[in-house]
Amino acid sequence: MRYTFLTIIAILFFTGCSEVLNVQDLNSLNSAYVWDDDNLAGSYLIDLYASLPGWPKMDQKVHSDEMLGVFTQGLINEENDDYFYWPYEEIRKINILLTEIDNGAIDEEKRNIIKAQARFLRAWHYFKMVVYHGGVPIIKKPQNLDDDLYVSRNSTKATFDFIISDLDYAIENLPDRYVGSELGRIDKSISKAFKGRVLLYEASPQFNPGNPYENSFWSEAYIVNKEAKEFLESQGFGLYSDYKNIWADEGNKEVVFPVVFTEGYFSSGSNLYLRGRREDLIRPYSVGLRGTRIEMPIWQLVEAFPMKDGFAPGDSNSKYSYDLQTFWKDRDPRFYDIIVYNGSFYNGGISPDRRQYTDRDVATQSDSYSIMCAGFYNKKALNLELGKGELQKNGTDWVEIRFAEVLLNFAETACETGYENEAVDALKQIRQRAGIEPGSNGLYGIKENLSREELREAILLERRIEFAFEGKRFWDLRRTRNLSDIDGLHKQGCKPIIKDPQRISEGKTWKLLPEDFTYEVEDYAYEDYIMSVPEKYYFFPILKIETERNSKLEQNLGWSRGSFDPTLN
Repeated sequence: MRYTFLTIIAILFFTGCSEVLNVQDLNSLNSAYVWDDDNLAGSYLIDLYASLPGWPKMDQKVHSDEMLGVFTQGLINEENDDYFYWPYEEIRKINILLTEIDNGAIDEEKRNIIKAQARFLRAWHYFKMVVYHGGVPIIKKPQNLDDDLYVSRNSTKATFDFIISDLDYAIENLPDRYVGSELGRIDKSISKAFKGRVLLYEASPQFNPGNPYENSFWSEAYIVNKEAKEFLESQGFGLYSDYKNIWADEGNKEVVFPVVFTEGYFSSGSNLYLRGRREDLIRPYSVGLRGTRIEMPIWQLVEAFPMKDGFAPGDSNSKYSYDLQTFWKDRDPRFYDIIVYNGSFYNGGISPDRRQYTDRDVATQSDSYSIMCAGFYNKKALNLELGKGELQKNGTDWVEIRFAEVLLNFAETACETGYENEAVDALKQIRQRAGIEPGSNGLYGIKENLSREELREAILLERRIEFAFEGKRFWDLRRTRNLSDIDGLHKQGCKPIIKDPQRISEGKTWKLLPEDFTYEVEDYAYEDYIMSVPEKYYFFPILKIETERNSKLEQNLGWSRGSFDPTLN
């Protein structure tokens, strides 16, 4: 085994220069030596961390009802790898560690911690595969050329059991919580929270279409998610009081599973992901470098935010009236932490009094190019005090799991197992932290005496708002078998029109207010801009090149020559 320059960087990061200079020639190291040395084994592990998720790619949000973008007809097919996940190269690296480390001289306690983190990472990859494709081949040891490389798919149930086994090992062998300089390393808290997510999926309608809400998996999912919630609370986790700054105040009590970035780059292993580019691409061109065409909220999302008393816009129970011409008034406080609407404040490193316009005639020429037809920008998790020249310095961590997810995962399982009061209490906690008014009944706008179906819908709506632009919405719709909500959807924007064109010049000095415009909801410009999300997208196909390479790999039902049932029914 030889070590690349990037691996040496990882060693330097974790050991410091003085220690790495004392090891043998790095270019001549063999695999046996690696497992005799804590630092080298640790650097091998950190390279594996590089495969963890970062800020969600554009396609994870475009293909839902959050932002502009569309699932065109036939977008996913057996020859298109956009929704194909097959990380067996990474799994081989993990299996090498798990197979060889016990032959080294590292003491047992450290060895078990390294193995536990590696098994978590293996579970991570297998979970993503099962969510994409259903059951996949389970490979526990690194394959050699003399092995039978033509491996069949294991059942979906066996794949879930394998994932859970790896996570149970991690939970058993990892410390309760890493903090400070070790923040971001896999620990027991992360493992328990992730196991809760895994079991929520196993019980879900996606995997149990014949029995979506009465299947036996829900009981175990409830137990595991409740245990995760209570354990994390015992470790000091909870909802952070400041929703807007969950990402800015790194390492706060809500951050369960961060993927750490430093000065714009992913700090683990060799995946030097340029974090600042996300902020650049999301900002309007006038305060960015490239000009946004991504993460532009659509009207359907804007309209979904409740009023500040928690009731839906236009609900007769709300004390706040709602009108299209003043749609931004009296909304859920999270609305103002996420949505940039016409005439709202937007610093952009220029001035806290600066306003951003989405009227083409009022906006700067550069912004007119990028406005398109949405009428909104996103500002979630952005550092709007940075100027153009500072964007690449942005080192905001990606938070893969935060306590709000743990709480809402628990709420879903409580809803489906007869603990409706616990589910409602979780919703109340989320809404209380958001700043929604409690109302005279203390329910924060949640309807009284909800049926099970109504509570289920309320939780899904809360997830839509709470996790907007965190890459969860499409997967929530898929997991709950609600893709029909977006199939055939024609996305809409909101067009501002200045009331008095003679005042256009005032927009250049940020003096026009939102009420100086009228507003029209309109379909996105292209007539064929309609979502096409067929039933078979609940499980994506195995790539054709893989099924041709390995004749034992069955294709999923619903796809060409498919015979494999990826469900648990």
